[in-house]
Amino acid sequence: MAATSYFLLAVFLALASSQAIASDPSPLQDFCVADKHSPVKVNGFVCKDPMAVNADDFFKAAKLDEPRNTMHSKVGSNVTLINVMQLPGLNTLGISIARIDYAPLGENPPHTHPRATEILTVLEGTLYVGFVTSNPNNTLFTKELNKGDVFVFPQGLIHFQFNPVHDKPAVALAALSSQNPGVITIANAVFGSKPPISDDVLAKAFQVGKGTIDWLQAQFWENNHY
Repeated sequence: MAATSYFLLAVFLALASSQAIASDPSPLQDFCVADKHSPVKVNGFVCKDPMAVNADDFFKAAKLDEPRNTMHSKVGSNVTLINVMQLPGLNTLGISIARIDYAPLGENPPHTHPRATEILTVLEGTLYVGFVTSNPNNTLFTKELNKGDVFVFPQGLIHFQFNPVHDKPAVALAALSSQNPGVITIANAVFGSKPPISDDVLAKAFQVGKGTIDWLQAQFWENNHY
């Protein structure tokens, strides 16, 4: 009986610890530059031959110091993400970066990163930011940030940023704990899915009439990630 108890305890601790350290896989060598031309499909990318690697594999002239255009965005923001798709040297390193430009009264609408925690630093302007905890509490944590302030959004939780100033833009820099953090913009995913989610399903979920759902699904849900 005691042996069984110890075995069950060991299994429980192993499962708990595996969840606690969940993140991008740790590298087993100095680097693993992504070979995007390999036909082999793995969780990430196959490593490029180290003998063929050069400094350009770890470099991108991203010009993140330059302002991005927010005029054509319906939500008034422009997210410039640098992940493994743009910088092959990030493969297996568990990190990426993004510049976010906000027009006056612009926002980065509620979204989640399924594979990353995000830490945001305000470079210019003011931002009202927040995130919502999971069920059942759905607690909202918010803060107004000014230049130089830092805020963290836990992995997988819905979060947003909004520029409350009507006459000045804002800029932020975000670091994310994945080479490919992913993004799910809530409104886009729910009302702009292809094919559309049944209006019967959404009408019941949001407790509104089908006409409201049909109207929302007819809108153009723009992707502000470029």
